[in-house]
Amino acid sequence: MPREAIKKLYYSIGEVSEATDLKQYVLRYWESEFPQLSPAKNRAGNRTYREKDIELVNFIKTLLYEKKYTIEGARQKLKELQDHGLALSIVSLEDPKPTPPVDEVEVPQRVASPRPASASQEAMSPENYKKFLINLKSELKQLIELID
Repeated sequence: MPREAIKKLYYSIGEVSEATDLKQYVLRYWESEFPQLSPAKNRAGNRTYREKDIELVNFIKTLLYEKKYTIEGARQKLKELQDHGLALSIVSLEDPKPTPPVDEVEVPQRVASPRPASASQEAMSPENYKKFLINLKSELKQLIELID
């Protein structure tokens, strides 16, 4: 069975280094520069990366190497995405597409939520609500993949 086909819960820094084509010292440096990147450590003190951590590493790599962000710019972009509750994906790096005026968007009056709505969710604009739902859908798909 090819190595890429095997899904694991945790990956070592060496495996992540190999998968992302980055040196281990770069990954350790990024941990000090990006607070969002903080893989757990096992009892022996070794870093244990999860799929979510690897996605974040790939996202940071895209910001820095392909989109030519500075470290400070990439840090701000990650914070901005985190503040808006958006998924870390290449889609969010694309130039924003014009959204239709609010009059043309049909917004449901009440949406059933598995958790109580906070004040920030109640005041969410239609486009942010749509982004929130897209993010939720993406995360649910990832969970289903992990289960399978």
